[in-house]
Amino acid sequence: MAGVDPAKLVENLLHPILDSMGLELVELEFKKVGRGYLLQIFIDKPDGVNLDDCAEVSRELSVQLDVEDCIASRYTLEVSSPGLDRPLKKEQDFVRYTGRLAVIKTSELLKDEKGSPRKTFLGTIEGVEEGVVIILLKEGPQARIPWDKIAKAHLEFEF
Repeated sequence: MAGVDPAKLVENLLHPILDSMGLELVELEFKKVGRGYLLQIFIDKPDGVNLDDCAEVSRELSVQLDVEDCIASRYTLEVSSPGLDRPLKKEQDFVRYTGRLAVIKTSELLKDEKGSPRKTFLGTIEGVEEGVVIILLKEGPQARIPWDKIAKAHLEFEF
């Protein structure tokens, strides 16, 4: 299967497993580590995942990977929760985590409502309107960030 992205193959095998368990794929990474590869899978569900969820996904996916034999290299499989600083990848994530503190990094300088240009926005997610994420910044002003300008975003843990 030369030229085929192993991460895409794994994702195709993974979705039916997650769907049957009521879980969602947050992130999948397949990267070179030392002499082998690391296949990291981050899963979630509305009330959070536990160790049993991770173990079951790992077992089910391991069987599928053995049957399909779609990864030619040596690899380690890790299945875990996205953690307290969960990445926000989809527009629906911002809707789901409205009211939570987040960090949003943009691909270019954008201005907050006071006209201050920046690429990093820390504040409380207020919602999503027509492809624009609305965030109330820690220092007061609001910012409206177009979906296509978001480079990276994640929840920020509050102590």
